[in-house]
Amino acid sequence: MSKIIIGPFNRVEGDLEVQLEIEAQKVTSARVNSTLFRGFESMLQGRPLGDALVYAPRICGICSVSQSVAAAQALSQIYGISPPENGQRAINLMLANENAADLLTHFYLFFMPDFARGIYKDRTWFSDSQKRFKAMQGVSSARAIEARSHWLKMMGTLAGHWPHTLAIQPGGCSRSLNDAEVMQMLLYAQKLRHFLENSLLHDKLENFLALENEADLQSWQQQHADSDLGLFIAIATDLSLHELGKSDALLMSYGSFPESNGQRLIPSGVYRNGEFHLLNPSHIQEDISHANYQGDIHSSPWHQAQMPLLDNPDAYSWCKAPRLKGEVAETGSLARQVMAKQPLILDLIQRYGSCVYSRILARTLELVKLTVQVESWLQQGFSETGHFFTEPGDIVHQRGVGLIEAARGSLGHWLEVKNNRIYSYQIIAPTTWNFSPRDQQNTPGALEKALENTPLYDGETDPVNVQHIVRSFDPCMVCTVH
Repeated sequence: MSKIIIGPFNRVEGDLEVQLEIEAQKVTSARVNSTLFRGFESMLQGRPLGDALVYAPRICGICSVSQSVAAAQALSQIYGISPPENGQRAINLMLANENAADLLTHFYLFFMPDFARGIYKDRTWFSDSQKRFKAMQGVSSARAIEARSHWLKMMGTLAGHWPHTLAIQPGGCSRSLNDAEVMQMLLYAQKLRHFLENSLLHDKLENFLALENEADLQSWQQQHADSDLGLFIAIATDLSLHELGKSDALLMSYGSFPESNGQRLIPSGVYRNGEFHLLNPSHIQEDISHANYQGDIHSSPWHQAQMPLLDNPDAYSWCKAPRLKGEVAETGSLARQVMAKQPLILDLIQRYGSCVYSRILARTLELVKLTVQVESWLQQGFSETGHFFTEPGDIVHQRGVGLIEAARGSLGHWLEVKNNRIYSYQIIAPTTWNFSPRDQQNTPGALEKALENTPLYDGETDPVNVQHIVRSFDPCMVCTVH
């Protein structure tokens, strides 16, 4: 048996190190190390409540709107208010804008460039992949950056700037939007549609969303083999990506995008062994048996602190290990689309489980769905007589929880107030779930489990299959350790 350490990773947000034990050209065990301590939760203790909207979004420059929405949702419970319909739609548009930008960036700039690496030079698709996706040179990647820049102009209209807007408040959105601005944003959305239809799919978005199963997808790929997604499916078939990076964790979604009818566009819930279950947030606990923190080994986010402990002999990460009633959970687009019972993704999860192939296709499908949904919201517009903002009054509750879906998965903020000040603030980020270390039962986290049995090529010191698996989760390490 041999051991190797991979890290730091490029094209991953933040600092990550993976320790692998290898035998007979396969990974037998993995430990995922988040190497950075930041301390945002400690910084917020004792501060005025409004500071949560200033500090929390600065955890990340990529997921800042998601952090704002979770913080505002927790504060709205403290004040006993909720955003009016116009304000909630504006917030939904901002979150959808950020999530779609992340999904687009992940596919073209983070995930696909690995298929332009020299180790694949003998594959029939290599030259095409290099031409499209090679870092800093790929023609498709360049077009994706241009499309992303147009798409994010919508955020400028909605939020004033990105990242770290203060437009998202507990009572809704701080600015109203007029019809001319809505028309302008619709044009931005149509620019993204043009890119997706002419580069990613070579097909109408609605045609792709109508696919119901793997057979439909393979038939679609043969008709659209020249598209960027068509090339990915051909690569995935050649490399058997449906067998790579399997995680047996349950899938979890907090739900997201509340609408005026009281429903959420993305439902909350848990998917375990082919069955759907309701999510009970009180079952969420954090385990620090293998993390560099002091406190109770296993407790609710309400009772966790963020005090470093440097002499824990079992610790190997600054990431805590969240568990749902003691079980490992995987979050992200795959979990969301399974909970939404999207036919194609349900078929993939039943055939292959959670793996590199199903995670990437779920992300791509969600990018297409969000684009269509944003167009629909903009076409519906805003109520002319409705408000965008409700002024907060007095504090009516001492505790508030913000549970939302960021692009990378389930994001939660737990806020407790005493004497009109923040008493405690706990955050569990999407990658904290996916890249957690082992717990007190020595159960590996979702990525650690997904890396087991990964085959390696001869002589590799930076195994490409490990890179595929790690990036299939779209990790954000700065959010993870916050």
